[in-house]
Amino acid sequence: MQAVILAGGEGSRLRPLTLSRPKAMIPLANRPIIDYVIQALIENGIRDIIVVVGYRKEHVIRHLNRFDIPIRIVVQRKQLGPAHALRCAEAALSGDFILLPGDNYIDAASIGKIKKEPSSLLIKEHPYPSNFGVVSIREGFVTGIVEKPVYSPRVTVSTGIYHLKQDIFSYLLEGDEIPDAIVSMIADGYKFRAVPADQWHDAVYPWDLLGINSRVMKSGPPLKSGTIDGMSTIRGTVRVGEGTEIGPNSTILGPVIIGESCDIGPNTCIMPNTSIGSRVHIEPFTFLENSILMDDVRIGSHSRCVDAVVGEGARLANQTTIRTGNYRFEVDGKLLGGKFGAILGERVTSAPFTVLHHCIVGNYVSIEEGRTLSGTIQDHVVVK
Repeated sequence: MQAVILAGGEGSRLRPLTLSRPKAMIPLANRPIIDYVIQALIENGIRDIIVVVGYRKEHVIRHLNRFDIPIRIVVQRKQLGPAHALRCAEAALSGDFILLPGDNYIDAASIGKIKKEPSSLLIKEHPYPSNFGVVSIREGFVTGIVEKPVYSPRVTVSTGIYHLKQDIFSYLLEGDEIPDAIVSMIADGYKFRAVPADQWHDAVYPWDLLGINSRVMKSGPPLKSGTIDGMSTIRGTVRVGEGTEIGPNSTILGPVIIGESCDIGPNTCIMPNTSIGSRVHIEPFTFLENSILMDDVRIGSHSRCVDAVVGEGARLANQTTIRTGNYRFEVDGKLLGGKFGAILGERVTSAPFTVLHHCIVGNYVSIEEGRTLSGTIQDHVVVK
């Protein structure tokens, strides 16, 4: 069986985190999201994998070349949506196939279920169904899909994962979307079974990454490489990469993942659900909890970072504090929100004594004077 992974989208709702990488390359537990998709397929014996790339395609292709199995690449020249991306892969397909988004977490057990059910759709209940395609079901079969309704009487949504036959291309006309084609096929008498997923997660907004990261981190054995000072305390599932040094009197309570070549200073405290990328420097007396730190981040001493996503190469000076709060904004007339400390884009720098309170900070922002900030700061802004 073949599989098509759609990894060409920008992930605009995850800005500022997707400036230089597509959503599929955002890290969860220090691995790009697409890795979990590919691993779930491999565990089910599916090795004929086609990946459709588009936005920042070089980033994805370079990463896929590291896999032990050959992965075929199809380029979507213009980002015209998932249906167009699937049409780009049509020539590489020869029979039944599984279609998956490359930017959603999915487990192997769920892929095993849908693999056994030709003409099927993987479904899952979700507390915010209006962000997805809402599925109506009768006697185990799909009867309709309504994309992102303003109000939904049901909470069962489409994961965007399908087991499809070649017939889909006869219904996938120019301008159509994949759910539209499925609904048209159902109207013509085709049956699509609704298959419940075990573990499926989609990060619609940046703060969604924190909850998904904490769930993903719970799997996997402890791994302690690098150099860990004997005066430090490590409990729970903690993974430490090669070349990392952990100073004395530090406390790490898992689940925690620390990448390679990191420098964790003395007297630091790293609490559960924190993933730290490679080449990260944490200075003494700093507290981290429930956060994602991407590669090459540096956090100064006596800082506090809670419920935060910190983009690649950020530099936070001494005494920086990230405080959790409720963020609210309006999109297309709908009031949306999330609870988090801060979302920081790439190469953000902060002055000492900066306080970030439920704040979204764009890429390459420079905060030159310590102050309390909240709300949204756009890319390249200098805060004085």
